[in-house]
Amino acid sequence: MIGYLRLPLSWIAHSDRVGIPLMRVAIAIVFLWIGALKFAPYEADSITPFVANSPFMSFFYEHPAEYKAHLTREGELKPAERAWQTANNTYGFSDGLGTVEITIGLLTLLGVFSRRWGIVGATLSFLTPFVTLSFLITTPEAWVSALGDAQHGFPYLSGGGRLVLKDVIMLAGGLLIMADSARAFLEARPFAKLQTTTASKTSTVPAE
Repeated sequence: MIGYLRLPLSWIAHSDRVGIPLMRVAIAIVFLWIGALKFAPYEADSITPFVANSPFMSFFYEHPAEYKAHLTREGELKPAERAWQTANNTYGFSDGLGTVEITIGLLTLLGVFSRRWGIVGATLSFLTPFVTLSFLITTPEAWVSALGDAQHGFPYLSGGGRLVLKDVIMLAGGLLIMADSARAFLEARPFAKLQTTTASKTSTVPAE
């Protein structure tokens, strides 16, 4: 039985050679896609509770304490609420955040070809989930509200909370590609040092 499985198991055992670059591409896709969506009003509206309650981001909004009265569902168009969100700087902040996320995505993707830019993107993709996961602590809407059902509050994540929790995977993936980028740097530096040392010795040899 093991004999039949040896070939596929061997392939799986060495698939990490493809897995790490694939992880870079996967993380890049998430940042690029979601970053691009930040320029759409519905996405900017949907992150309002997270930003308004965050001690790291709420100051970007003009009226963060008023957000609950202006929430809309995805796909719902209410001109009055859109006007409030515009005045609140919801869309200006979301555009800036989208630009940052797209930049991280591009830097992460460059890691497939460049050690220098790749480690920058990998580090940023590793650090970003720490901010996102902090929403589980600061955002009441991350948990099921007490509306009559027995299941509410911790540990009952709402739809938004479940979405945030998935960033644990982004955190682990970011650490993996960051470690791979650091390893590539360490493997390259001894070679560069050896070249420098060899060149130095060659230059000291007197000409005949």
